[in-house]
Amino acid sequence: MVDSPAASAAPPDTTPGVRWPASLTLVRHGQSTGNLADARARARGAEVVDVGERDADVPLSELGRRQAVAVGAWLATAPEAPPAPRVVLSSPYARALRTAEAVVRGAREAGLEVPAPRTDERLRERDLGWWDGLTGAGVRARFPEEAARRTRLGKFYYRPPGGESWCDVALRVRSVLASLREEHAGQDVLVVSHQAVIMNFRLVLEDLDERSLLELDASEPLANCSVTSYTSRGAGGGGVRLQVAGDTRAVADVRVTDDPADDPADEGSPDGDPARDGARGPAGVAGAAR
Repeated sequence: MVDSPAASAAPPDTTPGVRWPASLTLVRHGQSTGNLADARARARGAEVVDVGERDADVPLSELGRRQAVAVGAWLATAPEAPPAPRVVLSSPYARALRTAEAVVRGAREAGLEVPAPRTDERLRERDLGWWDGLTGAGVRARFPEEAARRTRLGKFYYRPPGGESWCDVALRVRSVLASLREEHAGQDVLVVSHQAVIMNFRLVLEDLDERSLLELDASEPLANCSVTSYTSRGAGGGGVRLQVAGDTRAVADVRVTDDPADDPADEGSPDGDPARDGARGPAGVAGAAR
């Protein structure tokens, strides 16, 4: 983990040719009720995740709401936090937008001036198509030929029927970054989104290839409300520099009860891929990224 610099009040960099935000902070949404349902389904060996809402409407759990407020307070008060955002963008999915709103509320309550979030549909969760709502056991039982094809192609290039591959998500991310460079160069930007989306930001910003990205995804899965941040290299270097990846200091002490199951690390939910039953999250839990 790389330590992030202290927050800066420097004005936007208007140097000609600089087309990057001054800083870019990526936050994964807080724990959702879907995270909890997914973990229960996998523990039982069930084929279906018991979630009543469509994926776009899955809400935060109580722990997720507290995590989000804690991130906002951390942004406002922690010396190691990224610069205060002047632009806040969010996935329109309920668990991400409610996280963004709570982050803003927590920051404002701690005395930081932060704008209200705006949504961008390009930041939405990866679409799993026919696999939506299924565990890996469910996919293998109901779509054995597709499960075999996914094993052959690998998860980076495989597209579930009616859904998206990681490459499809990367195209969305490249489009978002083009907009940020055009519209918010020199500004401090906060983005609230989903695990697969944030990992694809890393793919693009750090110039990773398939192997290195999947190795990162396996070894450093993003916990709920973890923070990944970058700063601009400025006019001379170009591009951005990674400051911190998957930082959970903001939510390390957030709990709802004394129950160990309320530990945010227990619901790390690696990547929203139901075929990944063998992969483990930060505390040994594999799950979809609802």
